[in-house]
Amino acid sequence: MCGIAGFADSHMNIEERRDTVTAMNERMLNRGPDAGDYYIDNDRGVTFGHRRLSIRDLSDAGTQPMISADGRYVMVYNGEIYNAEKLKTMLEDDRHVIKWRGSSDTEILLEAIAAYGIHRTLRLSKGMFGIAVYDRDTGDVSIARDRVGEKPLYYGHVRGDFIFASDIDAIRAYPGFDNEIDKDALKLYLRYSFIPAPYSIYRGIYKLKPGSIMTFKYPYDKGLESVYYDLHAEYSYGKTDGRFKGEFADAVDELEHALKGAVRGQLLSDVPLGAFLSGGIDSSTVVAIMQSVADAPVKTFTIGFEQKEYDESEAAGAIAKHLGTEHTCLTISEDELMDVIPKLSDIFTEPFADSSQIPTYLVSRLARSRVTVSLSGDAGDELFAGYNTYYKVADLYNRLRGFPLAARNFAGNISRKSSNNDLYRTANCLLAKDIANLHEAVCYDMTNMAPEHIKQGMLLGGEIENGMAAPEDEMMLRDLLRYHPDDILVKVDRAGMAVSLENRVPMLDADVIKLAFSLPVEYKLYRDSGGRVTGKRVLREVLYRYVPRELMDRPKKGFSVPLAKWLKAGRIHDMAWDILSESMLVRDGYIDKKGLEGIMSRFAAKGENKSLLWNVIVLEQWYRKYHGNI
Repeated sequence: MCGIAGFADSHMNIEERRDTVTAMNERMLNRGPDAGDYYIDNDRGVTFGHRRLSIRDLSDAGTQPMISADGRYVMVYNGEIYNAEKLKTMLEDDRHVIKWRGSSDTEILLEAIAAYGIHRTLRLSKGMFGIAVYDRDTGDVSIARDRVGEKPLYYGHVRGDFIFASDIDAIRAYPGFDNEIDKDALKLYLRYSFIPAPYSIYRGIYKLKPGSIMTFKYPYDKGLESVYYDLHAEYSYGKTDGRFKGEFADAVDELEHALKGAVRGQLLSDVPLGAFLSGGIDSSTVVAIMQSVADAPVKTFTIGFEQKEYDESEAAGAIAKHLGTEHTCLTISEDELMDVIPKLSDIFTEPFADSSQIPTYLVSRLARSRVTVSLSGDAGDELFAGYNTYYKVADLYNRLRGFPLAARNFAGNISRKSSNNDLYRTANCLLAKDIANLHEAVCYDMTNMAPEHIKQGMLLGGEIENGMAAPEDEMMLRDLLRYHPDDILVKVDRAGMAVSLENRVPMLDADVIKLAFSLPVEYKLYRDSGGRVTGKRVLREVLYRYVPRELMDRPKKGFSVPLAKWLKAGRIHDMAWDILSESMLVRDGYIDKKGLEGIMSRFAAKGENKSLLWNVIVLEQWYRKYHGNI
C-alpha cells in the first residue's frame, strides 16, 4: 500500500516542482514509510510523487514512479492487483513482454496498460487501487479508482493547477493552497457523518468515484470522466438475466467457492499477513476460509473492551481456538479509547465522524505490531443483508404503501410541525416517496434540532428503478454505492494507513459481488414461523461448515463505543463543552450559534441527537487543527 500525489503547472521551475512534490510526499509518510521518489516532466509541468509501503517485490525493481518498458507511460499506483499473475501470463502469451525487471504487480499493471490501454486493463484487473498514468506521447494524465472505492483518490485544481493525491492533506501542502471550505459538503457531513463522493471538504477538490477513470488533456484544466465498472449495472444484471437459478444449497456452495477464490488471491504478500477477528459472522467467515487454505496458523487480532456490553473478545477467542489461529487479544480501557479522539484529525485529515473509527484504529495498531497486511470481513452486511434496518424498513415500506399518498402527505406535514422528536421522525417516514427515501429517513434522520442551514434533503442522485428488486435489495445497493465506500472503506483505509497497515477486503472481490447481486433476497434474509428475521442466511451456512453453529448464534454487538455515556459526563463531555462553548466554527460563520446551543441543551436534557453532536465535535477539532488560525 502506498500514497500517490501529483500536479501539472506552468509556472514553477524544476527546483520548485521538486520541493513541492517532496512536501506532498511527506504528508503521506504513514501511507508509505519504506521509500519515496518523484518524476518530473519539466516541459509540460507534469510531476508525480510516490510513497511506498513495500508488500510485493521488496526490491528496488518495484520502485515508483515507474516508466513502462517502451518509455511511453509513467505511473504511480496505490493498491494491490490480486490477479496480477494472470495478467502477466496474458502479456507473455501475447508477446507484449519478454523480460521482466522484477516481480511487482506495479510493473505488471503498467505493462498491461501500455499493451491494452487503461480501460481494458482495469476491466481485466481484480484489486484495490488509486492510479495515475502519464502518457508522454500525448501529454494525457489519467487517474483511476478501483471498482468499489477501497482506495482513495482526490483530484481537482489549486490556483488553476491540476492536482491529485491519495490524501487531502497532501493537497493542502501545495503552494498557495487557499481553496474554500465547501459549505454544501459541510451540510452533507453533518447529516451523514462523512462526506460522500464526489464532494470533498474543499471547493474545487473532489473524490474520484469508484469504477471511474478521469482523463485530463494538456493544459489539464478539464477532465473527461468515463466508467469502466458500473455497480448499478452489475446489480441490474444480477436481478434480471444474471439472476441465480439454483437452490439454496447450490448458493451456499457457490458462495464458499467464490470466497475461497477471493481469499486465496488476497493472501499474496512478501510480508507478514493476518486478519481481524471480531467474533461476528463476517470476520469469522473470512478467517475460517483463510485458515482452511493457509499452510500455517493465521495470525488473528481482536480488541476487547472493559465495558462488557460492547465486548466480543471472548467469543472471538473461542472461534480462534476452534480454527487453530495464532490469536492476539488486547483489552482496551475506556481511557485508551478516549485517548484516540485527539488523534482523529491526524488520522482522517478530512471531517469524518463514524465513532467506530476509534476501535478500528486500535485493532489496526494491534495488528501492525505483528503483521503488515490484514484481511477484514467488511461488506458482509451490505451484500448479504446484515443490518436490521433492511427488513424493518422494508416492512414499514410495505405497510405505508397501503395508505393513500394524500393521507400520508397530510399526516406527515402536520407531524413535521411538532417539536416532538418521535413525531418528527414519523413525519419523515410518512412523506417518503419510495424505499430509498424511507431508508434515508430512518437511517439519517437528524430531526428538527439541526440548524436550518445544515439540514439536508434526501439522497444525492437519481432513484433506483427495478421492478424485480426487493426493497431490501435496493437498500443494500444504495449502501454499497454510498455508505460503504464513503464511510466503511474510508474508516478501514485511514485507520490502517495511520499505522502503515494494508487492509484487504475479500468480500469485495468482483466475483463475490456478482454472486451476491444474483441471489434472491430470501437466500439472505430468513423469516421463521414466529416472524423472527435472521440476516446473512447464505453466509452463515458457509461459516457453519467451519465453525459450530452454537459458537455463532448470539446477538450482534457491532464495533462501537459508549458515545452517549462519554458525552454525558467525564473527560469527553468536558472537552466537548469547552471547545463548543468557544466554537471557531461559530466564530467563522460555519455553524449557527443558536442552533448549536439548542443541540447541546437538548442532548444534556434528553440525550437526543448524540450522532449530530459528535459530528460537530469532530468537525470542530478538525477545523481547529487545519484552519483555526486563519
